[in-house]
Amino acid sequence: MQLDTVISQINSFVWGPYMLGLLVGTGIYLTIRLDFIQFKKIAPALKLILQNKKEGAGKGDITPLQALTTALSATIGTGNIAGVATAIFLGGPGAIFWMWICAVFGMATKFAEAVLAVKFRRVLPDGTMQGGPMLYISEGLGLKWLGWLFALMGAVAAFGIGSMVQSNSVAVVVKEHWQIPEPLTGVVLALLTGAVIIGGIKRIGKVTEKLVPFMGIFYVAGALAILIAKAAAIPGAILQIISHAFTPIAGAGGFAGATVAQAIRFGVARGVFSNEAGLGSAPIAHAAAKTKDPVRQGLIAMTGVFFDTIIICTMTALVILTTGVWENGMTSSSLTYSAFEAGLPGIGGYIVTVGLAIFAYSTMIGWAYYGEECIEYILGIKARMPYRFIFCAVIAIGAFQKVDLVWNFSDTMNGAMAIPNLIGLLGLSGLLARETKKRLKEASA
Repeated sequence: MQLDTVISQINSFVWGPYMLGLLVGTGIYLTIRLDFIQFKKIAPALKLILQNKKEGAGKGDITPLQALTTALSATIGTGNIAGVATAIFLGGPGAIFWMWICAVFGMATKFAEAVLAVKFRRVLPDGTMQGGPMLYISEGLGLKWLGWLFALMGAVAAFGIGSMVQSNSVAVVVKEHWQIPEPLTGVVLALLTGAVIIGGIKRIGKVTEKLVPFMGIFYVAGALAILIAKAAAIPGAILQIISHAFTPIAGAGGFAGATVAQAIRFGVARGVFSNEAGLGSAPIAHAAAKTKDPVRQGLIAMTGVFFDTIIICTMTALVILTTGVWENGMTSSSLTYSAFEAGLPGIGGYIVTVGLAIFAYSTMIGWAYYGEECIEYILGIKARMPYRFIFCAVIAIGAFQKVDLVWNFSDTMNGAMAIPNLIGLLGLSGLLARETKKRLKEASA
């Protein structure tokens, strides 16, 4: 049996219905244990973002806001453009409803990850912070081997989904639209990424603090312009999303049709892929925040899911549905490109092309830090600088390679990270609930 066939079979389990059910189920369980915190505290959480522009109080490497933007830099990516389109193509408009459900409960999961990451982080000999699932699993649950396993899978996944896959996606799009050779794109991306990550988390934080708001506003402004022009079609699009979440939709044009089961499966799958709640990646960034209060950082962290899925993914979906191109048989970024071009002829396609490039670049920056912290946990600080150079080299190489196998393998590793992370979250849920109740009570006193 060929290697890619074996990996595909493993991948079908890792991202299959049982695993997706466990991810969403954990979010539901944590929502109940945390007294529906994402519903009660979303408004205060959004206010905290503005209040934390300056450095927070306490030990750490970057401000609480920079921790959020670093996490968002890795989270906001191709899933917001290509993933949403794929969900609609495979599951119909109803898939977006289940993407919303995934996000709502994912906010509780992301909150829990950040709280535990800050609580169990540690200061390294050079004064920098280290934290994430590898530490709250090993220190909180006492399962050092499982924490090590998470770190290993995170380090491997970073070279694929955070490096080669991203540079290849940009190189293909840039060559298609501007005829720039793929190797040249790879070298430029490697140099741009290296210029940021060689400076460590403090430089990453400073760059993402400016890059993430810019790229979000750039993409959302384009989508908003289309939706204003298509305002009359928005109620119908929302009705399609809600109705077809519970009823099958027949095929039409190039669209093959979809069952309710397909809507649920692909909506949840693309939702998890987009916001990464439960995978254990984002808490690595939040552990570096300058803060004394884990719960405060948890509240800031959960807004990441809100921005990523509730806002950006929803706007992508509404553009696709209101422009009427979703039935033309296209999928992935091609469908989103077609929708934006239909909504803003002449410039809509450029918004998607440039958006993909910026989103992919930001993903490389964020995942470089995730992978670095994972490999640093295994090999120590001495591995930090060699890792950064290797990561950049892999970016350059990945731009002109066929990365189907790399994508599948890194996707498997990325999903497999969730297994030890969810064990950590569920095993520490009692401590998490007590810590949250205590901190919130102190804050209201």
